[in-house]
Amino acid sequence: MGLFNKLMSKIFGHAAPATTASASQTAAAAPAAGGTPQTPAAAGSSAPEPAAAPAAPVVDVAAVLNDLAKKNPEKLDWRKSIVDLMKLVGMDSSLTARKQLATELHFTGDMNDSASMNVWLHKQVLIKLAENGGKVPPELLS
Repeated sequence: MGLFNKLMSKIFGHAAPATTASASQTAAAAPAAGGTPQTPAAAGSSAPEPAAAPAAPVVDVAAVLNDLAKKNPEKLDWRKSIVDLMKLVGMDSSLTARKQLATELHFTGDMNDSASMNVWLHKQVLIKLAENGGKVPPELLS
């Protein structure tokens, strides 16, 4: 498992379960809403329509990370720091680990310029979380 996938699973694993009705519940309720009653013979002769697959739940990344930050004794600013974000979810945030993550995410800059790499990494991680079902505040994506 790559470092990004590990980071994503740590964040998404802390998310609360979705509270919306699934598509199958909605589909099951639809025939009862109206239409003509079926006779028992007609009901048995037609196959039930397959229910649409429920959409993957959206994980509110900011809510998860804010909740973790409240519980953490260190004051970690995950909104601005890749080091703090990684620490917050219990990952190694060493320069070696960040270089590995940068390689995984195809960083093309100078890895010896850790400040630039960190800024790039932070933004890329948040973009990738959003691309994979995370709800990230827009101001953190630009």
